[in-house]
Amino acid sequence: MTAGRDPADRDLSHWIAARRAEIDALLEARLPSSAGAVGAVGAVDPGRLGEAIRYSLLASGKRLRPLLALAAAEATGARLDDDAVRLACASVELVHCYSLIHDDLPAMDDDDFRRGQPSNHKVFGEATAILAGDALLTLAFEWLAEAGARSGRPADFLRAVRALARGGGMEGMVRGQARDLGEAPPVTLEGLERLHREKTAALFRAALEVGAAAGAADDATTGALARFGECYGVAFQHADDLDDADHPGHAAAARRRLGELLDEAVDRVREHLGDRAARLVALADELRRRSAGATA
Repeated sequence: MTAGRDPADRDLSHWIAARRAEIDALLEARLPSSAGAVGAVGAVDPGRLGEAIRYSLLASGKRLRPLLALAAAEATGARLDDDAVRLACASVELVHCYSLIHDDLPAMDDDDFRRGQPSNHKVFGEATAILAGDALLTLAFEWLAEAGARSGRPADFLRAVRALARGGGMEGMVRGQARDLGEAPPVTLEGLERLHREKTAALFRAALEVGAAAGAADDATTGALARFGECYGVAFQHADDLDDADHPGHAAAARRRLGELLDEAVDRVREHLGDRAARLVALADELRRRSAGATA
């Protein structure tokens, strides 16, 4: 993302750069050195597990899910310099990274490269890659539990635990992956969006719910943010799919639907948050601009 064409674009670019740097610094500080094991820096690293975790988690990434969580937290009144808020929002990236490591495995999507480098299992072997993903998934909930204890508001962060477990688990991302592996490719827009909601959008929704919990949002506001995340996530997948569309009509339908989803996402958060939703609206607009440049 580059500096925008107007002050609002530049503000968003600066905000993203600052928040991404903070997330990267937190991830770097909280993970073991390559010689250490998780939770025991400096200890022996059996099977190069700590090294495998760092290899994938610290690789270049957009950090979009924790950025959206932070935007939701900010919109609901949380202080972004609060350690508990940052830790909770960063936990979403751990779940995302775990899913990428496991998705790349030969038994799943069988991809040899991720984020411009060989996939985790190509470097460390399948067994260590599986364990690295397992460690990241469980570490995410350790971070959420710690964030709750630090915040003095454990009930709010228990909501975040539930949201992330649902978004990344049987009711969301895991079920979507199982559907993708076990069913014929969808041939209707309805079927495609059902897959997108589960495999991709469920974790985006969870990210917004984690941010809402960090900001102690009420149920109505949390619901609006959750719907923003779901609409954004499906739109995000449509945007990614545009370059792969095998027919101009398919691309046109995906682009039209993407616009409808982003309109709904923006309307929901503006209704409940007004001007406080400006950061989320800007992130939705940035996705809209990116998709407009995709090949039809």
